Amino acid sequence: MTETKAITISAEITPNPNTLKFKVNKQLVENGAYDFPAKEVSEPSVLATELFEIDGVSGVLISKDFVSVSKRVNIDWTDLVEPVTQTIKMIVGDNEHVIDPEYLTDHTGESNDSETVTKIKEILDNEIRPAVAMDGGDVNFVKFEEGVVYLALQGACSSCPSATMTLKMGIEARLKEECSD
Repeated sequence: MTETKAITISAEITPNPNTLKFKVNKQLVENGAYDFPAKEVSEPSVLATELFEIDGVSGVLISKDFVSVSKRVNIDWTDLVEPVTQTIKMIVGDNEHVIDPEYLTDHTGESNDSETVTKIKEILDNEIRPAVAMDGGDVNFVKFEEGVVYLALQGACSSCPSATMTLKMGIEARLKEECSD
Protein backbone atom coordinates (compact mmCIF):
# COMPACT_ATOMS: atom_id res chain seq x y z
CA MET A 1 0.00 0.00 0.00
CA THR A 2 1.43 3.38 -1.00
CA GLU A 3 1.20 6.29 1.36
CA THR A 4 -0.35 9.44 -0.04
CA LYS A 5 1.21 12.75 0.83
CA ALA A 6 -1.22 15.18 2.45
CA ILE A 7 -1.93 18.23 0.33
CA THR A 8 -0.83 21.44 2.04
CA ILE A 9 -1.65 24.88 0.75
CA SER A 10 -0.45 28.29 1.83
CA ALA A 11 -1.94 31.55 0.61
CA GLU A 12 0.47 34.35 -0.25
CA ILE A 13 -0.27 37.97 -1.07
CA THR A 14 0.78 39.34 -4.45
CA PRO A 15 1.38 42.91 -5.61
CA ASN A 16 -2.14 42.73 -7.07
CA PRO A 17 -4.66 43.20 -4.23
CA ASN A 18 -7.27 41.24 -6.18
CA THR A 19 -5.11 38.12 -6.61
CA LEU A 20 -3.73 35.63 -4.09
CA LYS A 21 -1.16 32.94 -4.82
CA PHE A 22 -1.99 29.53 -3.35
CA LYS A 23 1.23 27.52 -3.07
CA VAL A 24 0.69 23.74 -3.24
CA ASN A 25 3.11 21.00 -2.12
CA LYS A 26 2.42 18.96 -5.24
CA GLN A 27 3.40 19.46 -8.88
CA LEU A 28 0.32 20.59 -10.78
CA VAL A 29 1.78 20.87 -14.29
CA GLU A 30 5.17 19.94 -15.67
CA ASN A 31 6.05 23.40 -16.95
CA GLY A 32 4.57 26.71 -17.99
CA ALA A 33 1.48 28.39 -16.68
CA TYR A 34 -2.08 28.04 -17.90
CA ASP A 35 -4.36 31.03 -17.65
CA PHE A 36 -8.13 30.71 -17.35
CA PRO A 37 -9.33 34.33 -17.27
CA ALA A 38 -13.04 33.40 -17.36
CA LYS A 39 -15.34 30.52 -16.49
CA GLU A 40 -16.23 30.11 -20.18
CA VAL A 41 -12.69 28.98 -21.03
CA SER A 42 -12.04 26.83 -17.94
CA GLU A 43 -13.29 23.51 -19.36
CA PRO A 44 -9.79 22.00 -19.93
CA SER A 45 -9.14 22.25 -16.18
CA VAL A 46 -11.24 20.54 -13.53
CA LEU A 47 -9.51 22.74 -10.95
CA ALA A 48 -10.25 26.03 -12.73
CA THR A 49 -13.83 24.93 -13.43
CA GLU A 50 -14.45 24.15 -9.75
CA LEU A 51 -12.81 27.38 -8.56
CA PHE A 52 -15.10 29.39 -10.85
CA GLU A 53 -18.06 27.84 -9.00
CA ILE A 54 -17.05 29.92 -5.97
CA ASP A 55 -18.90 33.23 -6.01
CA GLY A 56 -16.42 36.05 -6.52
CA VAL A 57 -13.65 34.17 -8.37
CA SER A 58 -12.82 36.01 -11.60
CA GLY A 59 -9.64 34.33 -12.84
CA VAL A 60 -7.40 31.30 -12.32
CA LEU A 61 -3.79 30.71 -13.32
CA ILE A 62 -2.30 27.25 -12.78
CA SER A 63 1.46 26.85 -12.70
CA LYS A 64 3.93 24.18 -11.63
CA ASP A 65 3.33 24.41 -7.89
CA PHE A 66 0.84 27.21 -7.35
CA VAL A 67 -2.58 28.47 -8.32
CA SER A 68 -3.22 32.21 -8.56
CA VAL A 69 -6.83 33.11 -7.97
CA SER A 70 -8.23 36.53 -8.82
CA LYS A 71 -11.40 37.92 -7.31
CA ARG A 72 -13.93 40.53 -8.28
CA VAL A 73 -13.19 43.93 -6.74
CA ASN A 74 -16.37 44.02 -4.63
CA ILE A 75 -15.62 40.69 -2.89
CA ASP A 76 -13.51 40.43 0.28
CA TRP A 77 -10.71 37.86 0.58
CA THR A 78 -11.99 36.83 4.01
CA ASP A 79 -14.99 35.29 2.21
CA LEU A 80 -12.87 33.48 -0.39
CA VAL A 81 -9.68 32.10 1.15
CA GLU A 82 -11.29 29.14 2.92
CA PRO A 83 -13.48 27.90 0.04
CA VAL A 84 -10.64 28.39 -2.47
CA THR A 85 -8.19 26.51 -0.25
CA GLN A 86 -10.64 23.65 0.32
CA THR A 87 -11.46 23.40 -3.39
CA ILE A 88 -7.78 23.27 -4.37
CA LYS A 89 -7.08 20.67 -1.70
CA MET A 90 -10.02 18.51 -2.80
CA ILE A 91 -9.33 18.68 -6.55
CA VAL A 92 -5.55 18.27 -6.28
CA GLY A 93 -5.98 15.37 -3.86
CA ASP A 94 -8.63 13.59 -5.95
CA ASN A 95 -7.24 14.06 -9.47
CA GLU A 96 -4.03 12.94 -11.10
CA HIS A 97 -4.32 15.81 -13.62
CA VAL A 98 -5.77 19.23 -12.80
CA ILE A 99 -5.62 20.14 -16.50
CA ASP A 100 -6.60 17.76 -19.31
CA PRO A 101 -3.32 16.28 -20.67
CA GLU A 102 -4.60 16.72 -24.25
CA TYR A 103 -5.00 20.47 -23.61
CA LEU A 104 -1.41 20.62 -22.32
CA THR A 105 -0.18 18.81 -25.44
CA ASP A 106 -2.11 21.17 -27.72
CA HIS A 107 -0.44 24.20 -26.14
CA THR A 108 3.17 23.11 -26.52
CA GLY A 109 4.37 23.33 -30.07
CA GLU A 110 7.64 23.35 -31.94
CA SER A 111 8.59 26.53 -33.71
CA ASN A 112 11.17 27.78 -36.15
CA ASP A 113 12.17 30.89 -34.22
CA SER A 114 14.80 33.35 -35.33
CA GLU A 115 17.96 33.73 -33.24
CA THR A 116 16.55 36.91 -31.64
CA VAL A 117 13.23 35.28 -30.75
CA THR A 118 15.06 32.27 -29.30
CA LYS A 119 17.19 34.60 -27.14
CA ILE A 120 14.08 36.54 -25.99
CA LYS A 121 12.29 33.30 -25.05
CA GLU A 122 15.36 32.04 -23.17
CA ILE A 123 15.54 35.25 -21.11
CA LEU A 124 11.82 35.08 -20.44
CA ASP A 125 11.91 31.40 -19.43
CA ASN A 126 15.11 31.49 -17.38
CA GLU A 127 14.97 34.92 -15.73
CA ILE A 128 11.68 36.79 -16.10
CA ARG A 129 9.03 34.08 -15.71
CA PRO A 130 10.50 32.66 -12.48
CA ALA A 131 10.62 36.16 -10.97
CA VAL A 132 7.06 36.97 -12.09
CA ALA A 133 5.86 33.57 -10.79
CA MET A 134 7.07 34.54 -7.32
CA ASP A 135 4.31 37.17 -7.39
CA GLY A 136 1.68 34.72 -8.64
CA GLY A 137 1.78 35.63 -12.30
CA ASP A 138 3.26 34.68 -15.61
CA VAL A 139 4.40 36.37 -18.78
CA ASN A 140 4.10 34.74 -22.19
CA PHE A 141 5.79 35.60 -25.43
CA VAL A 142 3.24 36.53 -28.11
CA LYS A 143 5.37 37.73 -31.02
CA PHE A 144 8.37 39.78 -32.12
CA GLU A 145 7.62 42.13 -34.97
CA GLU A 146 9.61 45.05 -36.38
CA GLY A 147 11.79 45.27 -33.28
CA VAL A 148 8.85 45.18 -30.85
CA VAL A 149 8.30 42.34 -28.38
CA TYR A 150 4.66 41.58 -27.59
CA LEU A 151 3.98 39.85 -24.28
CA ALA A 152 0.89 38.75 -22.37
CA LEU A 153 0.79 39.16 -18.60
CA GLN A 154 -1.29 36.55 -16.81
CA GLY A 155 -2.50 35.69 -13.33
CA ALA A 156 -1.69 38.26 -10.66
CA CYS A 157 0.15 40.35 -13.26
CA SER A 158 -2.72 40.79 -15.71
CA SER A 159 -4.44 43.57 -13.77
CA CYS A 160 -1.76 44.49 -11.27
CA PRO A 161 -1.14 48.15 -10.43
CA SER A 162 2.60 47.42 -10.80
CA ALA A 163 2.30 45.84 -14.27
CA THR A 164 3.57 48.90 -16.15
CA MET A 165 6.59 49.12 -13.86
CA THR A 166 7.27 45.38 -14.32
CA LEU A 167 7.12 45.75 -18.09
CA LYS A 168 9.07 49.02 -18.46
CA MET A 169 11.68 48.85 -15.74
CA GLY A 170 12.11 45.09 -15.58
CA ILE A 171 11.33 43.16 -18.70
CA GLU A 172 11.93 45.87 -21.31
CA ALA A 173 15.20 46.94 -19.73
CA ARG A 174 16.48 43.34 -19.52
CA LEU A 175 15.53 42.51 -23.10
CA LYS A 176 17.10 45.74 -24.43
CA GLU A 177 20.28 44.96 -22.49
CA GLU A 178 20.59 41.53 -24.08
CA CYS A 179 19.09 42.01 -27.53
CA SER A 180 20.29 45.49 -28.59
CA ASP A 181 22.53 45.85 -31.60
